[in-house]
Amino acid sequence: MHTFDAAPPTQPAAEDAPDGFVRVRGARENNLKNVDVDVPRDAIVAFTGISGSGKSSLAFGTIFAEAQRRYFESVAPYARRLIQQGNNPRVEAITGLPPAVALQQRRGTPSARSSVGTVTTLSNSLRMLFSRAGDYPEGAGILYSDSFSPNTATGACPVCHGLGTAHTVSEQSLVPDPTLSIRDGAVAAWPGAWQGKNLRDILSHLGYDVDVPWRELPKKDRDWILFTEERPVVEVTPKRDRVEKPYKGQFWSARSHVLHTLADSKSAAMRDRALSFMHSGPCPNCAGSGLKPDALAVTIDGRNIAAMNALSLTELAAALQTSGTAGPHADGSREAVADAISKDLLQRVGVLVDLGLGYLSLGRATPTLSPGEMQRLRIATQLRSGLFGVVYVLDEPSAGLHPADAEPLLEVLVRLKASGNTVFLVEHNMDLVRRADWLVDVGPRAGDDGGQVLYSGPVAGLADVQESVTRPYLLGGPTPSLPPRPADTDDDGTPPSPDDRAEGDRRAARGGLQLNGITLHNLQDLDVTVPLGVLTSVTGVSGAGKSTLLEVVSRAVDPRPRPGAADGPEEPSGPAGPAGVARQLPVAAVPGLEVVDRLVQVDQRPIGRTPRSNLATYTGLFDSVRREFAATEAARARGFTASRFSFNVAGGRCENCLGDGWVAVELLFLPGSYGPCPVCHGARFNDETLEVEYRGRNIAGVLGLSVDAASDFLTDIPAAARSLATLREVGLGYLRLGQPATELSGGEAQRIKLATELQRARRGHTLYLLDEPTTGLHPADVRLLLRQLNRLVDAGNTVVVVEHDMDVVAASDWVLDMGPSGGAAGGRVMAAGTPEDVAADAGSRTAPYLAKALADGGAGRGA
Repeated sequence: MHTFDAAPPTQPAAEDAPDGFVRVRGARENNLKNVDVDVPRDAIVAFTGISGSGKSSLAFGTIFAEAQRRYFESVAPYARRLIQQGNNPRVEAITGLPPAVALQQRRGTPSARSSVGTVTTLSNSLRMLFSRAGDYPEGAGILYSDSFSPNTATGACPVCHGLGTAHTVSEQSLVPDPTLSIRDGAVAAWPGAWQGKNLRDILSHLGYDVDVPWRELPKKDRDWILFTEERPVVEVTPKRDRVEKPYKGQFWSARSHVLHTLADSKSAAMRDRALSFMHSGPCPNCAGSGLKPDALAVTIDGRNIAAMNALSLTELAAALQTSGTAGPHADGSREAVADAISKDLLQRVGVLVDLGLGYLSLGRATPTLSPGEMQRLRIATQLRSGLFGVVYVLDEPSAGLHPADAEPLLEVLVRLKASGNTVFLVEHNMDLVRRADWLVDVGPRAGDDGGQVLYSGPVAGLADVQESVTRPYLLGGPTPSLPPRPADTDDDGTPPSPDDRAEGDRRAARGGLQLNGITLHNLQDLDVTVPLGVLTSVTGVSGAGKSTLLEVVSRAVDPRPRPGAADGPEEPSGPAGPAGVARQLPVAAVPGLEVVDRLVQVDQRPIGRTPRSNLATYTGLFDSVRREFAATEAARARGFTASRFSFNVAGGRCENCLGDGWVAVELLFLPGSYGPCPVCHGARFNDETLEVEYRGRNIAGVLGLSVDAASDFLTDIPAAARSLATLREVGLGYLRLGQPATELSGGEAQRIKLATELQRARRGHTLYLLDEPTTGLHPADVRLLLRQLNRLVDAGNTVVVVEHDMDVVAASDWVLDMGPSGGAAGGRVMAAGTPEDVAADAGSRTAPYLAKALADGGAGRGA
């Protein structure tokens, strides 16, 4: 999810030269090595380099951070304390710096209350339109705009609280077998044992027949027993063999018991049992709109606001044009207000339609959107802001976009520039980089081997910079060839070595996973075969149904809810046969499941939510390191166990910073900031723990090692050595073991997950599902990723990726192309076959881009 930060204008420093350049001097943020660079204003500038090279540290951590800092200096001290501020960048000077706006790919948890309308703020305008220009029922009072929002107390439906979905009970769910009597347990939702007998006895004392079949009871009696809110108290004399004293018993209806259990029970088993008697669906009170009846009674041209929210943006634009509210009115009348709001809505909706998002609706929930769709919504919102003289700093704006979707994106960036703004892009899409006015290439490698500006100038000039890793992918020239893929088997039945087969040969599938009659989201009665034993790319424009297809495949193999990947490595699933699976899926049949032993999903979620999660803890190698420290003579003498060497546990950690390594410094009239803990100086552990050393290093010193350095230092610890080896294989040797998860890019997190899986022992046929694994990766890093994906397939597994990178698609064995467009206009398989087959298909929007990638040699062999 993107977040926005803004740094409005400030007075330029005296040394600022109005020569059209932003001049950076002495930048040392993260791995930047005292960088000096001049970048033009009023231009589109691309920052390139492999993952971890320092390009984001320059664009965001230095240039934008300094613009933000200057803005904060202009804010009143008291207000400044209420604003979350970043660290001051480590830079000597920046001159010629305009105000800046950043669109970063910080990830968050999307809310069920967030929608296309709320993200773009179009919902605000539509609510105002209904409030000021809607047709009200006769005698109804005017409603404020908040009354048309399901996210406010004045507008939310009281039954579903604005969510539009109600968890309800029915007679069928509470009484599954109406042939039983109450005494025999007809009301299955009631508790068992003594409590159930108590409710039966109370009913008997109230005069209800508990011995006739449920279906023979009068409907009014059945409804009262199941749904009444009354709780009568009666004196009950149990009718049992032994004599018991009468007692006061209170009656609970079946619905009241279920709702009370869900709300108040501390037993997970009891809550799960209560949930089994409920079903979810559109709220019957508001028909799924989340609004109160008085808001739904207001219409414009016969449509209420729920109907307007359900229209596609293309349909909404047409409805606004013909709504009767348009026309010249300058008298402040109701019609004039409606005209002004309608015109603004039309212009803003038009931007989204121009970006290819006309199939979305304002009511579409953001958790259902693809990354590419969210990307364009954010950019469109900024395009309509009308700012002038601003530097827009964008983090990989093409991430998650099909090549066909990247074309209108480029037009938007050109329009931002034409409006008098500057656009800085941190970008890996070479087609987009080629269209930039200026290029800043950072490298040459990552981590300590990066942090230098190799080139700053017009794009074509990079051809003379031989040490640039970006150069061959951007401008052509020799690059290492794609690792050849092995034949299916040697004569002895074993996989051959990678050099036994010529490059470009496609592997043959070993059967397939047949999904018939898929009906989910925009997939309607779709039949698809996912080949097994090969690398398959699922392609198509944003919203075509790619991620939905991946979801169906995942649920076919393992219908159980999956844990969040952000909490740590996902454990592989167990075997999943066809028995009982199809009933839980939006498909008619699922042949082929019997050959799949487990499922592994590697998605775009971060590996941790807090700085306490890091590379070492996520991969599990820190456990073996802590055990090794606990086994040292010094640790045994002190009675230290492995937990002593964890910064998350009291005992070994520094208690001043609670193991964070830093503390917040609050100043009354100056900006708050963060600094190293004055007690442990950033080490995170207390002095006693740090006195224990392994091979001359304490535990903090080990966490400070890079993966490359740790590979040599921890070579005698097999579990750690194995993890470190796989991290290096996916190109992450520059990361520090203790690097917080919050500092990792999406590409780095993706590869850490893949490395964690690669180090596991092989067992059975595994199905790997990856959702856009190349997001955030430089073409050189994409080659490393491809090499690892091919390793998984060559070991006898299946890999399915949702992918927009045509070099990866060209290197696949099979392609499933979805389309033809997004939303309701998508959801079909437009082409299926080898990359060559799909590239030749005239009905595929992917075909021309894939054909170009094949002609260029695949896997990023230049332009």
